[in-house]
Amino acid sequence: MSATMKKKAPALALAVERFELSCGAKLFVSPRPGAPVTAAQIHMRGGHSLDAPELGGVAYLAGRLVDQGTKHQTADELALELDPFGGTIQGDSSGVSGQIVSEKWQLLLKRMSSAVLEPSYPKARVELQRGRVLDRLELEADDPRSQAMMSFRELIFGDHWLGSPHYGTHESVSQIQRKHLVAFHKKNWVAARAVISVCGDVDPAAVKRLFERELSSWRTGKRLGPPDQTFPERGQRTAAFKASRKQVHLFLGHLGCRISDPDYAALVVMDHVLGTGPGFTNRISRRLRDEDGLAYSVNASIHNSAGNLPGAFTAYIGTSPEHTGRALKGFIEEMRRMQDEPVGAAELDVAKSYLTGSFGLGFERSGRRASFLISQYRFGLPDDHLTSLPARFAAVTAADVQGAAQRHLFPDDCCLASGGPLSKRDLKQALTEAVG
Repeated sequence: MSATMKKKAPALALAVERFELSCGAKLFVSPRPGAPVTAAQIHMRGGHSLDAPELGGVAYLAGRLVDQGTKHQTADELALELDPFGGTIQGDSSGVSGQIVSEKWQLLLKRMSSAVLEPSYPKARVELQRGRVLDRLELEADDPRSQAMMSFRELIFGDHWLGSPHYGTHESVSQIQRKHLVAFHKKNWVAARAVISVCGDVDPAAVKRLFERELSSWRTGKRLGPPDQTFPERGQRTAAFKASRKQVHLFLGHLGCRISDPDYAALVVMDHVLGTGPGFTNRISRRLRDEDGLAYSVNASIHNSAGNLPGAFTAYIGTSPEHTGRALKGFIEEMRRMQDEPVGAAELDVAKSYLTGSFGLGFERSGRRASFLISQYRFGLPDDHLTSLPARFAAVTAADVQGAAQRHLFPDDCCLASGGPLSKRDLKQALTEAVG
């Protein structure tokens, strides 16, 4: 038995009290007596999946601007009120998050409630934020890596909203006006789609009473139905963003897995052996970066993007154009090696020791705990997830990793996108030769 198998996975548990508010929102409170900081999130389900095709980016802007003033308070007044207590509130397409010193948690939750219920969407702030998004899109339009990444997602996810940028396109964002943000917020930011989490030195019953009072006028609205799960079939597809550069950015991969997949723990371990382990311990970094010297930045992962919907297995490298075939061959061969050979005991122990040892580190922060409570509900994770997942990592065997690789890696059916001097014809030929 390996050293990792003999170790007991570290235990990590969060005390949680769960409520359903009168308005229809879900509330999860994790008390941490003595915690210096209290963090909260109000997650709004749907995000940019609710964007109209011609107005891509509305969800992002509608969320990004909810913290820029309410009917009773400007953004500057909010900042002056919160700053002395280390308080911050930030919105995005997924809702609102914030934190503050624990003795002022009531103030934070009141202001977050106001941001969700009554954002004023000041015209000047709308134009400023819209301009920032347009500037970002203009920069990305000439950036080979950004364009290759977006093309890769389109190859994997097709017309599904997962294949589109959450902040829209230059054409769509140019059409967005304040009235569109107001209408989107009114229609979609409803209580039935809200999941609220609070973690810090708080009394759960007092948190519930505060939200019942502050959110009493929130319209319940309708819950969202099951998400669209229609994706293109796996297969070889290529896309090239032509740019005169000395480097080419390559994204290789295929449709991935869901976080609920029974193989998830084994896939996380597999990733750390294959392409995401720390330092030079993973195979792809050791081979393509350390031994072959093809690139400094190289990685591969299937579990990082897993959620309710499948993410993507993604292998990335930035390299010289003349090394494209060698890099692709390295990716494909290492994928096949994961399927054909059991992982060695030393590699397996390094990956499992890292995962079990580092798993609980981020949970010292209240913000991380509040975020987890949202994810636990969204993904249907079990109550003992924080204890059971490290134990599952520790129990993964070489046979588990090999079996997961055989079921979830598809080296013969990869998509490939590039940004740089290569043409689509170049990519097709390189991919064909790498697959063999």
